[in-house]
Amino acid sequence: MSLASGNALKKTDPHITVLAVILSGILIVLGFLLQGQFFSVRNLQSIAYQFPEFGFLALAMMIAMISGGIDLSIISNANLSGIFAAFLLTKMVTPDTATSQVIVVIGLAILLGLGLSVLAGLFNGFLIACVGIPAILATLGTMILYTGIGMAITEGAGVVGFPEQFLVIGAGKIGGLPIPLLLFMVVAAVVALVLQKTVFGQSLYLFGVNPIAALFSGIPNTSVIIKAYMFSGLLAGCSSIIMISRVNSAKVGYGDTYLLQAILVAVLGGVDPYGGRGKVVGVVMGIILLQSLQNAFTLFMFTPYAKRLIWGGMLLFVMMIHFIHVKYQEKTKTLTATA
Repeated sequence: MSLASGNALKKTDPHITVLAVILSGILIVLGFLLQGQFFSVRNLQSIAYQFPEFGFLALAMMIAMISGGIDLSIISNANLSGIFAAFLLTKMVTPDTATSQVIVVIGLAILLGLGLSVLAGLFNGFLIACVGIPAILATLGTMILYTGIGMAITEGAGVVGFPEQFLVIGAGKIGGLPIPLLLFMVVAAVVALVLQKTVFGQSLYLFGVNPIAALFSGIPNTSVIIKAYMFSGLLAGCSSIIMISRVNSAKVGYGDTYLLQAILVAVLGGVDPYGGRGKVVGVVMGIILLQSLQNAFTLFMFTPYAKRLIWGGMLLFVMMIHFIHVKYQEKTKTLTATA
């Protein structure tokens, strides 16, 4: 990879600045309109417990979109891996099981869930990179496949009855902070480091910008795609563990509304749908913005129809501001260069 391309990846994204201003403004307005309700400790803790499972899915979508693709199977992947992890937890733990054995089973269940999610991502990557199926079609097909497998092995019923020690992952606290939030912060930091500081991350950006240029730069495009979807699958698996622990159940259909929201957050966070651009900090700000608005809508008692109208309007508003800002910067650079 050339030095110029590496420097280009490190340039400040104007979308991040615009989003930070919008997020700050919206939080101030919500705080003013809802008085002490929005920034109350109870409400903030509620938000903190809710957004990590969705946050992992948004990060998974970001990885796929940076590669120039999309992963429509993240929800079905998460549900399927959660179901298998749930079966292990319910079949191998009884009321008489010793605490030490329960901890071992929980560890195995987590590894099983994450491992299956990575394998599902590997299959997605194989279909896209080796078979040549477009990402949107490949992941649409696997979305249906993974959902069908989950339906077949559960017959549509939920898997319930997890040990109390496992429920701590989704509902516990450390130092007053929710465990899901702490886990999300750690994983988000790791994802940011992988994207910005590793060869894979830089290769992923370059591939998303121009696959042909990446190939001639010596980047193994097939390997990059497969690793990207495995990474996306791993993040979906993280969401699955948090989700089933929080609701004490695993079932096909959980989190169905998260798919479009994950795409919305990725775009709001500055991820280019055509690939090659996007940062974790932008996606995190998009998650905070989305969850804050969702929480405010609940407090305002808005109808689902009003929520959809606001989501669409907000997306268009942010895109318009971003487009105007980028065009202004390009015009300024042109005038400066010709001066």
